[in-house]
Amino acid sequence: MKNKTENNSYCAFLRGVNVKGTNMKMADVCSVFEKAGMEHVSSVLASGNILFSSARSKSELKKLLEKSMSEHFNYEAFLFVKDKNEVEAVFSNNPFAANADFHIYGFTGIDGIEKTLMAEFEKSVKTEGEEAQIVTNNFYWKVPKGNTLDSSFGKILGRKNLKDAFTSRNLNTFEKTLKKMQNNTQH
Repeated sequence: MKNKTENNSYCAFLRGVNVKGTNMKMADVCSVFEKAGMEHVSSVLASGNILFSSARSKSELKKLLEKSMSEHFNYEAFLFVKDKNEVEAVFSNNPFAANADFHIYGFTGIDGIEKTLMAEFEKSVKTEGEEAQIVTNNFYWKVPKGNTLDSSFGKILGRKNLKDAFTSRNLNTFEKTLKKMQNNTQH
């Protein structure tokens, strides 16, 4: 069955889910998305990665879903809506080789946030092997395992003045999200 208007597949990356006391079940989050009119809603992992489809624009979706999440969970919700090509670009353009001793993070957020993040990274004290790069407007951070939250740059990431500007995910999460998006579109 084809709809008259073609729905696009998206992933909403929620900021601050299941960290620092903001706890929510992904089934409840999916329910909020469905009540807001999203279709084919599912989650990837428990860190606030919600796949869905809609005919609306990304900017409309961001406003609608942030409002719905804020009202339902009684917190200030921030999320970033990306289509399959954007998720694939974050995953595919990773400049760092996999290394068992390091986490690699990709960032998603408002236009231009990668420059702000790089400026903050350049000012921060680095641990051995810690690196950051921008590839095609995406910011990537490689940090030794166990140092993510304790690193100088890691502390910057939690600053309240940046909470509406970006969120980050381990590259493994982008890979899992992309695989699920690809599987959903092959039906």
